[in-house]
Amino acid sequence: MTVPDLCVSLCGVRLSNPLVLASGILGTSAELLHRVARCGAGAVTSKSCGPTPREGHPNPTVLDWGHGLINAVGLSNPGADEEVPILRDAKARLIPLGVPLIASIFAETVEGFAEVARKVAEAKPDFIEVNISCPNVEAEFGRPFAADPRDAAAVTAAVRRAVSLPVIVKLSPNVADIAAIARAVEAEGADAIAAINSLGPGMVIDLDSGRPILANRAGGVSGPAIRPIAVRCVYDISRAVRIPVIGIGGVTGGRDAAEMIMAGATAVGVGTAVYYRGPEVFGHIRDELAAFMGTHGYSSVLQMRGVAHGA
Repeated sequence: MTVPDLCVSLCGVRLSNPLVLASGILGTSAELLHRVARCGAGAVTSKSCGPTPREGHPNPTVLDWGHGLINAVGLSNPGADEEVPILRDAKARLIPLGVPLIASIFAETVEGFAEVARKVAEAKPDFIEVNISCPNVEAEFGRPFAADPRDAAAVTAAVRRAVSLPVIVKLSPNVADIAAIARAVEAEGADAIAAINSLGPGMVIDLDSGRPILANRAGGVSGPAIRPIAVRCVYDISRAVRIPVIGIGGVTGGRDAAEMIMAGATAVGVGTAVYYRGPEVFGHIRDELAAFMGTHGYSSVLQMRGVAHGA
C-alpha cells in the first residue's frame, strides 16, 4: 500500500503533516515547544502573549468534566518583551526539525494588537496568530473582538499593517454567523483563519459545596464535546473564504483529524488531546490519519480536503 502524503502548505509554509499544537497547551517555553515538535507536530503555537505580564486567574483553572475540559486560565503570560527571547529560542530549536512556529498574541485594544504583533515579529516566527476570541476574560476586556465583523476586521487590518508575516486570525464559535466574521477578516488581509477557540463560557458546579468549581466561576469549554460545532464552523468558513483554515476543537484521534480536513481544513489544531494522551498524541494522530487515508484510498491530504462540500 502506498504511504499517503501528509505534507500540507499553509500560507506557502510547508508542514510535514497537518497537525498543529493549539495555543495555550504546552506553549509556555522553548523547551516544551521543541518537545512537542519532536513528538510529531507539523507546527507549534506558543501560548498567547499580550502587551504586559498577566498572572491569570487563581487556581483551580482547569477541570475535566467528563466530556472535555473547562478552563479559565486567564491569559497568563510574561508580556511581549519577555516573550520575544522565548520565541527566538524556540525558533532556533525548531529550525533543524523543519517545524514552523506560530506566535499567538492578544491585546485589549486594536492598537495594542498592532504593538504586540510588531514586538513578537522581532523573533521571526513563521506566523502570527491573532487571538481575538478568548472567552474567559470577557468581563475584564469587554466583548471579544471576534463577536463583531467590524471589530474583527479592525484588529486584522491593524496587525496586517504592522507586520509582513502571515497572519492567522483565531475566531470564536460564540457568534450568530461565523462565516461573516471570516469574510471580514479575509477582506482586511488575514492570510489564514484558526477555528475555533473554546466554546462558552460554561460553568460546572461542585455539588458538595454548591459552588462553581473554577475560581473564575466560568470558563471556556473544549474537548470532544465541542467537535461537531467546530466541524460545522470549519465547513461554513471554508465555503465562505479562499484563505486556508486551521480546524480546532475536540480532535483526539486520526479520524477526528480526517473529519476536519473533509470539512475544509488545511491544517488541524490539537489541544485538549494532549491532556488525554500526552505530547506523544501528535505522533499517534499522525499515524492514525495516515492509516485512515490509506484504507480509504486517499493519497494526499489535498485529495481529502473539503470532500464534504461535494456531498
